[in-house]
Amino acid sequence: MNLEDLFKDKPEPEKAPELVTKDMIIGDILRAHPLAAEILMACGMGCIGCPSSQMESLEEACMVHGMNPDEVQTFLNEELASLESERA
Repeated sequence: MNLEDLFKDKPEPEKAPELVTKDMIIGDILRAHPLAAEILMACGMGCIGCPSSQMESLEEACMVHGMNPDEVQTFLNEELASLESERA
């Protein structure tokens, strides 16, 4: 028996639910997930409190900051899921 045989019937791990999508407005993300502010600032978005950021999507904000929106979305969702599961 090899390793493939041992794991062939094992279900794939469940992917964390997408809490945030790239088309969501930054202001809406922050209202729904206050912990997102700290995560976004750690990514390099220090200006999430400015008025214009409250009206732009996550994808638009990433483009302004020269960031990959897919990577930021994935990181944000993973961090939020982790933090929110700790609080539960």
